[in-house]
Amino acid sequence: MGIAAENISKGFGNFQAVDRVNLEIAQGSLIALLGPSGSGKSTLLRLISGLETPDEGRLWLAGKDATTQSVRERNIGFVFQNYALFKHLTIGQNIAFGLEIRSISASKVKKKVAELLDLIQLSGLGNRYPAQLSGGQRQRVALARALAIEPKILLLDEPFGALDARVRKDLRAWLRQLHERSRVTTVFVTHDRSDAMEVADKIVIMNKGRIEQIGTPAEIYNRPANAFVMGFVGPVNILPSSANIFQCHNFAPTNSEIFIRPQDIAIETGSSSNTVAAKVQRLTHLGSEVQAELALADGQLITAHLSREHFDKLQLEPQQQVFVKPKAAKTFPVDFSI
Repeated sequence: MGIAAENISKGFGNFQAVDRVNLEIAQGSLIALLGPSGSGKSTLLRLISGLETPDEGRLWLAGKDATTQSVRERNIGFVFQNYALFKHLTIGQNIAFGLEIRSISASKVKKKVAELLDLIQLSGLGNRYPAQLSGGQRQRVALARALAIEPKILLLDEPFGALDARVRKDLRAWLRQLHERSRVTTVFVTHDRSDAMEVADKIVIMNKGRIEQIGTPAEIYNRPANAFVMGFVGPVNILPSSANIFQCHNFAPTNSEIFIRPQDIAIETGSSSNTVAAKVQRLTHLGSEVQAELALADGQLITAHLSREHFDKLQLEPQQQVFVKPKAAKTFPVDFSI
């Protein structure tokens, strides 16, 4: 089922949570709503689900006006950040809950629960209680319970938020695989760019109740629409155009700031064309990468990321003089409406 939000707005008192949003989500896609706290992403998710009613605008599901439909009429599965499992029910009973209140026969419920336990890779654990499972397993049970009613749309609010780093990464891969099997139109909210980049087909970047950009992970990262998007989806150095690192790169000094990704700063141990001197302030080992904090001669501080192989070749040390130059940089028009 496809989703379309048409000029949707929602406010709470003096706070405008969603401000005239227009969005189309294709049937069978996996979409991330990404943004900082207060950007409106969770409110938009609740508007799609029917848990909130818009102040203005229309919501369309499968081409039909669903603005005033109830939650049940929309046939949507919703997974909350805190799982919301019934502690007094077994895992199997939790998954069966939505089917039983719809008066599905016991034999069909049993079969469906078994299928879903197999789908979430928890076969044989149906008689356990939520407290006996890990956080990642409980999240999978919450997903199975939402899928049990065979929803046309699956909505997830911060599905990875309460998990530690390793479980979070495993669950990202599992959710992606689950979607490829089920092909249910899925929308999930996150404030973590890694969640969105690793899982989603497309990312909707939100800020202050509005959509800043929609695109694939590669489009969002490589061709950000504005300074906010570039800064939110990855680390970035922000420098004035007058910084001496640009002196040989035909950047005429302006009021605009220039944005450079850490991986787009080249480091050499000897001076060469278009490089400027810098001093290594600190080195931080990040597994496959090494982060170098550098001080330019004009006092500007920048951060560069090097592959482990390149770092080993350079043999950098703190306080060492090096020479740097930008491999790529972006500048954005000044928005005088802000």
